Amino acid sequence: MKADERWITALDASKALRVDRSTLYAYVSRGFIRSESKPGSSRERRYSRDDVERLRRRTEERRNPDKAAAHALQWGMPILESSITLIAGNTFYYRGHDAVVLARTRSLAEVASLIWTGRFDPGACAGAPRIEAGSVLKDDNLAFVARAQSQLAVASATDALAFDLRPDGVARTGWRILMRLTAIAARTHTLAPTVEETLARMWKVNARGVDLLRAALILCADHELNVSSFTARCVASSGANPYAVVLAGLAAIEGTKHGGVSIRVESMLESLRRTPNLRRALAERLRRGEAIDGFGHPLYRDGDPRASALMELLRDRYPKSPELAFAIDAAEAAASVIRERPTIDFALASTARVLRLPSGSPLTLFALGRTIGWIGHAIEQYATGQIIRPRAKYVGHVVVADGRDIR
Repeated sequence: MKADERWITALDASKALRVDRSTLYAYVSRGFIRSESKPGSSRERRYSRDDVERLRRRTEERRNPDKAAAHALQWGMPILESSITLIAGNTFYYRGHDAVVLARTRSLAEVASLIWTGRFDPGACAGAPRIEAGSVLKDDNLAFVARAQSQLAVASATDALAFDLRPDGVARTGWRILMRLTAIAARTHTLAPTVEETLARMWKVNARGVDLLRAALILCADHELNVSSFTARCVASSGANPYAVVLAGLAAIEGTKHGGVSIRVESMLESLRRTPNLRRALAERLRRGEAIDGFGHPLYRDGDPRASALMELLRDRYPKSPELAFAIDAAEAAASVIRERPTIDFALASTARVLRLPSGSPLTLFALGRTIGWIGHAIEQYATGQIIRPRAKYVGHVVVADGRDIR
C-alpha cells in the first residue's frame, strides 16, 4: 500500500463507520483513530484507513456476537489488556519505549527490568543463580527446547521461592530462569556477566557479534499476544509458578507456525545458497507447492521492524560478509516473487549464517528472548487474580434419550 493510500478523507471515514462527522471527531479525540493534516492544506485533515477499518470491524462484531466469537481468537481484536507491548504503525514499543531503539541502546537486563517492573533497573535482575555442574544436560542428541524443558521441570521442584507470585518475586524468579536457560543453551555451568556473552563464548562469536546477539534477544523479548505468550498467560492465570509458565511457552514456541518457522527458514537458505539463480529457485518452490518461509507478517504491511533492525545491524557490523550479501540477495529475490518483506525469522536465520552459528540457534535466541516476555505476561496476569476461561460456541449434535437429534 502506498503512503497516500493509508489515509482517507473525513467523508470516506464517516461512510465506512456509518457515523456523522461529530462522532468521527469524537473517535479521534479518544485516540481510536489517528488523523493528520492533509498535505497542502492547513485545515483539512485525513484519517488512518487501518484505524477506521479496525473500528468498523469491532463495531460489526459487537452487533454480531457469533461472528465475533468465530474470529476473535484469530488475528482478532485484543481480548486481554496488557501494558507491555504496543504494535502501532510500522514499529512496536515496550512499555512506551521504541523497541528498536532499546535494542541499540540498552542492556538485556535493563529491558527485562522495563518489561517486568516498568523501570530501567538492572538491579531488579541481580543475583544470578549458581548453576551446578551436574545440572546442565549435555546430550548432543537433544535440541535446546527439549533440554530446557527437562531441566526446568527439575529446577522448579528445587526452587523454594518459585511460588512467591508478588511482582518483585516473579521478576527475581524470572531472572533465575533466564540464567538457567542460558546455561542450558551454552551447555555450561559457568556464566559470563551477560546472557549474550555466555552465548558468544559458546558459539565463538567475536565482540562485533555480541552486540548482534544482544539486539536479537531484545527484539524477540515480546510481541503482544502471540500464541506462546497467550499460552503462558493462560497457565499463569491458573496460579502455576513461573517455571510452569515458561515451560508452557517453550511448548508453544517450537511449533512450526511460531518460532519453529526459523528452522524451515534455515533449511530454505541452505538450499538456496547452492543455486545460481535465486529468483528462479524461489519460483520453483512455489511451483512445487512449497512455502517461501520468513517473509510477510500480518501485522506489518511495510515489513517487520525487528527484521529491518537486525538486518541493518548486520550491515553495520559485517558489511563485507558474503553470507550477508547472500541473505540480502535472497530477500530481494523473494520480494520480486511474492512481494513480501523479511520477518524476524529470516533475520535470525541470516544472523546465524553471518556469525556462523550452529543449526537451531535462531530458535534458541528466539526462545531465550521471549522468556522475558512470558515472565512479563505472568506478572500482569498474577496481578489480575483472574483465570482465563473463554466459553466455547458449541457446533456439534445434541441427542436426547429417544435417539432424536434435536440440534
